Amino acid sequence: MPRDPLIGLVGKPSSGKSTTLNSLTDASSKVGTSFTTIDPQRAIGYLQIDCACARVGKQENCKPNYGGCKAGKRSVPIELLDVAGLVPGAHEGRGLGNKFLDDLRHADALVHVVDVSGTTDAEGKATRGYDPSSDIVWLRGEIVRWIQGNLMEKWGSIRRRHIALKANAVDTLQGQFSGYGSTSAVVARCLDKLGLKQPLEDWDNATIERVVNAFTDEKFPTVIALNKIDHPDADQNIAKIAKKQDPESIVLTSAMSEVFLRKLAKQGYVRYEEGSEFVDTRDDLIEDGDPEGGGLKEMDDKLKQRIENLKDMVLYRFGSTGVVEVLSRAAKLLGLVPVFPVRNIHSFGSGAAGNTAVFRDCVLVGKGSTVRDAAKKIMGDVTIAYIEGIGGVRVAEDELVEVGKNDILSFKVGK
Repeated sequence: MPRDPLIGLVGKPSSGKSTTLNSLTDASSKVGTSFTTIDPQRAIGYLQIDCACARVGKQENCKPNYGGCKAGKRSVPIELLDVAGLVPGAHEGRGLGNKFLDDLRHADALVHVVDVSGTTDAEGKATRGYDPSSDIVWLRGEIVRWIQGNLMEKWGSIRRRHIALKANAVDTLQGQFSGYGSTSAVVARCLDKLGLKQPLEDWDNATIERVVNAFTDEKFPTVIALNKIDHPDADQNIAKIAKKQDPESIVLTSAMSEVFLRKLAKQGYVRYEEGSEFVDTRDDLIEDGDPEGGGLKEMDDKLKQRIENLKDMVLYRFGSTGVVEVLSRAAKLLGLVPVFPVRNIHSFGSGAAGNTAVFRDCVLVGKGSTVRDAAKKIMGDVTIAYIEGIGGVRVAEDELVEVGKNDILSFKVGK
């Protein structure tokens, strides 16, 4: 069966990766000094999407089996991989780098958490005035050199086998890149973008490097999470990075602020929805006309001031802490499409008769997926007699799944 998408969190030590993971999940990854996270940690994050229930006016009856749905905004589970901090020279094994890079091989997209405050150097040690734009360059370079090193180590035998079998470049490269979770389609897209004219057996080192760079971009699309945006030195660093990177790849974040706000909300001090622009205290609600202050607890002056500073430095300036947008941007890079399998295509229910709950399940499929691909992922290898879409209309298995089209499906089992 096709596996679920996996988002890898990468970055140098002390960049805020573990805090970012905590802000995206209910995990309690240990936060502390360099190399705190030694073994790769998998956790479940929650991707925010527009639920199909809003499209059909069933918001009040939407009861997901996993995640949640509030007024048509749904939280869909997605798997995350937090890998210990990388340092320059990781591809040569420095700082256990080869192991950490190897853990990333099956990631579908990466979130590079960058300490945009400039208060940690390339190895995650405390400093001032460091240029974080260099982190983006060297970390990607480590991944490229890791893949290129693995390829060049065997290039002589790869070339000889390619000539002997009279193979095409796509098949030969896929034989080497399959270990990174690649497919022939990924390799073909890389070569098409490069438009190479010379046959593989004539490639020089520079050409091989171009191919590896293209493969890295295609196989590991990356969101750059500029973290610690509330630091005084962050603005100048953000401006510098924005000039060099695709704006669509950048998300401004304050993971620590998100974790702090969620903690206060759980403790009953504030009213806060994850990723929101707003946070309400007891005083705010009393001022708005609620004499009970929403039942929130009273805060001391120190905590009140900290909340006000957070509002000014993060929420009002940037619109949110940014962490929810991180996964949304990764999903956009991957072109993920939410599919809603239902038992009854007319009521949108999945349970027994009389159960009014709708859209209990939601599955994420990759861009370009067909109805057949969705069926295999959701139903496994069972025999499907036919598939129905909205209105009970039968849907062909080779039709594409897209947002708003062929994304609400009922699978009828049988011969």
